Amino acid sequence: MFKFELLKTSKDSKARLGKITTNHGEIETPIFMPVGTRATVKTMTPDELKDIGAQIILSNTYHLFLRPGTEIIEKAGGLHKFMNWDKPILTDSGGFQVFSLSDNRKITEEGVHFRSHIDGSKMFISPEKSIDIQNILGSDIIMAFDECAPYPASHEYIDHSMRRTLRWAQRCKDHHKNVDNQTLFGIIQGGMYKDLREISAKEMVDMDFKGYSIGGLSVGEPIDLMTEILDYTTDFMPENKPRYLMGVGSPDYLFEAVERGVDMADCVLPTRIARNGTVLTHQGRIPIKNAVYKEDFSRLDDECDCYTCRNFSKAYLRHLFNVDEILGMRLATIHNLYFLIDMMENIRESIRGDYFLEYKKDFYKKYGYKQD
Repeated sequence: MFKFELLKTSKDSKARLGKITTNHGEIETPIFMPVGTRATVKTMTPDELKDIGAQIILSNTYHLFLRPGTEIIEKAGGLHKFMNWDKPILTDSGGFQVFSLSDNRKITEEGVHFRSHIDGSKMFISPEKSIDIQNILGSDIIMAFDECAPYPASHEYIDHSMRRTLRWAQRCKDHHKNVDNQTLFGIIQGGMYKDLREISAKEMVDMDFKGYSIGGLSVGEPIDLMTEILDYTTDFMPENKPRYLMGVGSPDYLFEAVERGVDMADCVLPTRIARNGTVLTHQGRIPIKNAVYKEDFSRLDDECDCYTCRNFSKAYLRHLFNVDEILGMRLATIHNLYFLIDMMENIRESIRGDYFLEYKKDFYKKYGYKQD
């Protein structure tokens, strides 16, 4: 079961309000999806994720394929049961992780031969193998296998890579059999070249997937180039199907994505920087380990109502990090995820009330982002 409803489009931008229905529940869009790479959002329990308002999480095909392996997850009854998460799950294809192993992989038309980053053993993932793995995982939304090309790269390289991704997408669609329970998204590529983005988008749409991902952005290019290519790409995507920008999770990138018609986004950023002692607040990022917070007994963010902000001070959080207590990472993670999930809820409300750009302007001013 999969359904996307476009509820409203903003009067002052491409921002959209929507709802996705899956077998494991509904998802209000635009949405930020916490990343649970190895069948867990690091430091968080499923109940804690629900408490902060997470509607869907993402897990990683490559990492779960290596450990614990599909056999274990299949015996457990699928990924939902294995990790005790009864809401929607999206899995990526494993392509990004495989292609990041640039020194240990070989790309062929058949698929990608690579060596495990764990023990160096020889591995192989093809479009069909990626679908097989994701079918066993049982996630609600699955991704076609693609090549996430590097930045910068030549037009010739991106053209060749993008066309292979199109061929792989068709192979994924042909091989996917669990269509009633798992929805397959195609992935639009094309690097920073508008002509290639247009070709990729049009041909991917012709394959008639139920949703479309935008890959190959936020891979090191400046934000103005990212937004230019994104703005151009979404013009070629259907109004009546969800749009997912992969690998985006800072507040400014999320606002810019929503403004250009994106419905879904994910990133490890909020959880990763939390474990390193950086917290997101309405006044900008705070490196909580800094000495300036040693005697600061105020809450992290006066505008935040998360568990961390309701109960603990900056001084206490700094103390936890400086004595290497795990609780510090947990409290920072709870806060960062809550911050983005709450921000996205406010974005949805602003689209509903036709004041999205006004809300964006006010947020940027307080956060310290530059505006045109």
